[in-house]
Amino acid sequence: MVLSKHINSLELESTILKNLPKARLDNLEYIDQYDSQRLIPRFEIPFKSSDGSLIHKYLNQELTLDGNPTLNLASFVNTWVDPTQIEIAVENLTKNLADNDEYPSLIDIQARCITMLSNLWHAPSRKDEAGNKIVDSIGTATTGSSEAIMLAGLALKKRWQEKRLAEGKDISKPNILMATCAQVALEKFAVYFDVENRLIPISPESGHVIDTSKIRENIDENTIGIFVILGSTFTGAFEPVEEIAQLLDEHEKETGLDIRIHVDGASGGFVAPFAFPNLKWDFSIDRVDSINTSGHKFGMTSVGLGWVIWKHADLLPKQLKFNLDYLGGVEETFGLNFSRPGFPVIMQYYNFLTLGKEGYAAVFDGCMSNARLLSDYLSESKYFEVVSNIHKRLDEAGQKKAYTKESHHQLSDIWTINQQFEPGLPVVAFRFSKEFRDKYPEVPQELFSTLLRKHGYIVPNYHLPPTENDVEILRVVVRNSMSLSLMSKLVSDCTKSAELLVKAAEFVRNYDHTKADKTLEQRTESIHELLLTIASGGTAQVKKEQHEKTGHESGKHKTSYRGTC
Repeated sequence: MVLSKHINSLELESTILKNLPKARLDNLEYIDQYDSQRLIPRFEIPFKSSDGSLIHKYLNQELTLDGNPTLNLASFVNTWVDPTQIEIAVENLTKNLADNDEYPSLIDIQARCITMLSNLWHAPSRKDEAGNKIVDSIGTATTGSSEAIMLAGLALKKRWQEKRLAEGKDISKPNILMATCAQVALEKFAVYFDVENRLIPISPESGHVIDTSKIRENIDENTIGIFVILGSTFTGAFEPVEEIAQLLDEHEKETGLDIRIHVDGASGGFVAPFAFPNLKWDFSIDRVDSINTSGHKFGMTSVGLGWVIWKHADLLPKQLKFNLDYLGGVEETFGLNFSRPGFPVIMQYYNFLTLGKEGYAAVFDGCMSNARLLSDYLSESKYFEVVSNIHKRLDEAGQKKAYTKESHHQLSDIWTINQQFEPGLPVVAFRFSKEFRDKYPEVPQELFSTLLRKHGYIVPNYHLPPTENDVEILRVVVRNSMSLSLMSKLVSDCTKSAELLVKAAEFVRNYDHTKADKTLEQRTESIHELLLTIASGGTAQVKKEQHEKTGHESGKHKTSYRGTC
């Protein structure tokens, strides 16, 4: 057999299994054929039934191969829920959010969440006789921010079409503006709904977010709006909503073109109000018509919940609303999805009531603090340079420029301490330092990500968008599941991995210079040692050094051998 030949493992395993002798196990209660005699079905539904507890065992065994959610530092999605939230999910597992008539209390809770988010984002409101803040906004729960973005984009497109048709103008060439750092859902909207996507470049000078100087040149009468990103998935940086709104105000005065803003606050929609309360980005800006966020990210629900809200009900075109009555009562719907679980909405309401504003502020302060610790550590190590900006301090003038929204009540330190720094998500984007890259150009940054995976962490290595595509960065999202204790372990493992790569690079260089003087056996042993060290994430080298230091008389070249029990 040629060693480089591709092997179909499932096909080969199935062939071998057919030829092995088998005992009859059909009717045994505690042993099933799937244990040793038959592969679990993958292509067709089996004809016969099986014991549920055994099937659960097999599924659980296979799912143990998945990564540890707590150590998935690539994801913005919340990976921890408390026991009460689990109870809420189990108790309401079968409730359908689309069935207004059957589950009126669930639908009422959804409406309360929409009102609470509207007030959090400073939607226009009035007070009733009881002093409650009543809003004119309209919104819906969605299956994540992807659906929310589609709905927001469709509203912009339909309103643009209505206006153009009323003026007797062509509607065949709509376009929308967004930065090249936009999350893929924003690009999907443009592709799925036939809208030209006018991508605005990013650059180091613009902080790796939208270059505002390039916006006006991309606007014309067919521009339906602009997506502004409050929390880039690449670096966590916030795009300057207030600055963009002022720019569009000036453009409207000069051209008459009224370009509206949708804020993609998938993560920032929750972080900004609590970590940067004086940052002006939401409905307090007249030009912002709609905002989306993800409950399952920094809203801290389980996965599958997003929100989209328009600050006035008339901003959602009637064309996007549908009335139906086949579930019992007359219902209005305007989501892309219909039947979906209702328990994440209840979980969101539970979080609002249990955490409160102070609780969310405390959680995000912890996330930001740990993210800055990691940023400063990586910078001080000299192995890395940090691309994200949340660790960069602002002087008094910088704070006044960045945080322009007035406070309506006295804010404690836990609210304002983060405003000593540039705003952004608790995200650390970093790369090898210039010093490291110059000294070890042969070391691929992707290998650092691979070594961290050996320690259990998922830290992605990826390219920045076009115009900066030659830059690779690593990213850590610091969620509320990243405690200071776990952070300490991470920084230690980052250091070990970087130092291992340095040793490997120097070893290879030394090997290249001396290999002519070595025997085949010596060269083979050297390469084996290098590969073993890298493949083990450095543990093989550590064990070897410990072994040599303690001097136990065991192992390959010793007189005795002690195996593990």
